Amino acid sequence: MKRKFGIGALIAAGTVLIGTVPAAAQDGGAEAVQAVMDNLWVFIAGILVFLMQAGFGMVEAGMTRAKNVGNIMAKNLADMCIGALAFFAFGFGIAYGTDAGSIFGTDGFFLSGMSTAIDGGLSGPTDFFFQVVFAATAVTIASGAMAERTKFTAYLVFSFFMTALIYPVVVHSFWSGEGIIADLEIGDAKFGDFAGSTIVHSTGGWAALMGAIFLGPRIGKYDENGNPRALPGHNIAFVVLGVFILWFGWFGFNPGSELAADNVVMHAALTTLLAAAAGGLVAGAVIWRKTGSLDVAMTGNGVLAGLVGITAGTATMNPMGAVVTGGIAGAIVVYSVLFFDRKGVDDPVGAISVHGVCGVWGTLAVGLFSRYADGFVATDNAGLFYGGGGDQLLVQLIGVVLVFAWVTITTGILFAVMKKTMGLRVSREEEIGGLDLHEHGVPGYGPDTSTSVG
Repeated sequence: MKRKFGIGALIAAGTVLIGTVPAAAQDGGAEAVQAVMDNLWVFIAGILVFLMQAGFGMVEAGMTRAKNVGNIMAKNLADMCIGALAFFAFGFGIAYGTDAGSIFGTDGFFLSGMSTAIDGGLSGPTDFFFQVVFAATAVTIASGAMAERTKFTAYLVFSFFMTALIYPVVVHSFWSGEGIIADLEIGDAKFGDFAGSTIVHSTGGWAALMGAIFLGPRIGKYDENGNPRALPGHNIAFVVLGVFILWFGWFGFNPGSELAADNVVMHAALTTLLAAAAGGLVAGAVIWRKTGSLDVAMTGNGVLAGLVGITAGTATMNPMGAVVTGGIAGAIVVYSVLFFDRKGVDDPVGAISVHGVCGVWGTLAVGLFSRYADGFVATDNAGLFYGGGGDQLLVQLIGVVLVFAWVTITTGILFAVMKKTMGLRVSREEEIGGLDLHEHGVPGYGPDTSTSVG
């Protein structure tokens, strides 16, 4: 099974390390010290990924209208609360429990049987903590695509099933080491997705696609001829701040997926940085050329596209491969957003394109630019452009298709059932008035109040 799993936090971690390492060294020598360092690093990386929830909230709120800002924040808050408990109860066991038919795990529910010992690897709590923040990321991706017209109660049900069942089955298929994608092998090539371009991001992106399709577009998004209209977000500062928070968190997402404190960590940090920068630069240039002005929100999505694109190959690509992968992702996201807009799929934040489409690109890019074995990619120079032939690309494609099929079918069934029973979409009156007022009782931006004196 793959070992996946503020300044104040760093100080606290350092304090623990100072107190623990000497004792560990006396008991077990260098290996014990390394185990403590591995656990501390993965814990800190998990904290960075946890902070990405705030980044998603800021990006989504900034790209949508002021009347729905509270609803956006409520959904992101609910994703972590529901996600943590659902993954604790069911998701972690389905993802990493004893394998049944290469489909799902059958034990470990409610963390039963978990060991807290650090015995040469990650402790159970460290493992779970890192895994659960990834699960919350996968479900939060869909929030933006479903923004401004989804019933809050329906979204809560979706969040539960996504983290309790749909995402965990995808994880089991690969990261458990015993699932259907982990078993894929063509020649010497085995599927590679180091930190989750497909396993996390495309999973969330395809759920977002199905949510947007079943909900339909927002009122006013299309004119009488079906041509898309712009419904501008209300706060570009939120968007850019959110992008930087996500970029910051990705230095836990990708390097942390090594699940050890070793030299791969800084290599993954380097490729993550370069791909994001290339994605933002190329997306900005493409949209500027198409429209005659720099769209800041689209440029931010280019950064995120570069990050999603490099997530699968962060450890297997060299720096130039990372730049090319991120740059191409930046171009793809622009054309993908415009494509879905024209096809009547209303995605207010571009989540389908950033995470679903660019997640596919990043996964396939492993088959093109893979330079080093990374624990999943089995050999050096496996990429097509390094003489590895087409086997790695083919196995990547098969994995992408399997995840797409599972997520679209299961979320499609879920949304169809909810639409027929509890309903997915708020009323026309509620949508026009804003979800903050109608779903939560108060506007996200309340009026200033004053008190008369005398």
